[in-house]
Amino acid sequence: MSSFCVVGSGISGATIANLLSKRHLVDLFDKAKSIGGRSSFKRLDKAIGFDHGTQYISPKSPAFKKFIKGLIRKKILKNWNGKHLFLNQAKNEKKKHTKVIGRKGNNDISKYLLKNINCYFQSELKKIDYKQKKWNLTFADGQKKIYEKVILTCPFPQLTKLCKKFIKNSFINKKVKMDANITVMIVIKKTNKNISSYFFNDKILGWAAKENSKNRFKSNLDLWTLQSTYKWANKKINKNKESKDLNSKVLIEQFFKLTGIKKTKTLFSFNHGWKYSSNSKPLNIKSYWDSSLNLGVCADWFVGPRLEAGWISAIDLFKKIKK
Repeated sequence: MSSFCVVGSGISGATIANLLSKRHLVDLFDKAKSIGGRSSFKRLDKAIGFDHGTQYISPKSPAFKKFIKGLIRKKILKNWNGKHLFLNQAKNEKKKHTKVIGRKGNNDISKYLLKNINCYFQSELKKIDYKQKKWNLTFADGQKKIYEKVILTCPFPQLTKLCKKFIKNSFINKKVKMDANITVMIVIKKTNKNISSYFFNDKILGWAAKENSKNRFKSNLDLWTLQSTYKWANKKINKNKESKDLNSKVLIEQFFKLTGIKKTKTLFSFNHGWKYSSNSKPLNIKSYWDSSLNLGVCADWFVGPRLEAGWISAIDLFKKIKK
């Protein structure tokens, strides 16, 4: 039996699993088909695809900067150069702030950290019980697993459904509002626009990234990732599956309108809704660990909306477990 079960393969799950694996046996489970959580890479063909979650990394804290620089030296990550237009000055974004991406996809960090971990995908955790000092986990496909220690990295609403009764801390009773995001990936004919990304000042469309500009692949077509604003997605997300064609059409229309790119036929379109994208209001703790039950929680929503927040939370949890 493995000592630890980690649920989630995003930056938090990958980081804590990697750290724990140096001294413990670790298994990791994720409901998705592949690694990365909200840093997933939607593949079209071989190396061609979209970063349809996290767009780039802009490290802020000294510790995370050191971690990222190490991955750049190891050629896991690289700088994303190009022309980035920030049209929403209210966001206080600097035009030349650092943008770091994965060399093959933005899930490269998780792939690197989990390369020696036993990972099980398409394994959605549905129920968790504590019996005879063991954690009994039931998954959507009916499989059952038993572990001594469990780490959860899921969004706050999912955490409360799974194990609110086991968590002895006031944070579990807070109203943590996680914003949604609707992402649409499109393929269009090649244009003459030499822009890598747009940060819009718009109520509907927040961001557009030209995947070709990341220099991961060559294509005679242009691939763009379009991401909505949180405010618009919060209103649309609950019915996005039923209305995905309409929502995609709205975002694509806004893209052509705001960029000035001549409207052309959309050769490929894929809509992905992130119901629990991020939490912009940090809590008063960075992670949670109950040594009596051997239950831990780490996730970006403890700290903030950036990918870095998930890493900070995992580092904090590892320190608590070591005590």
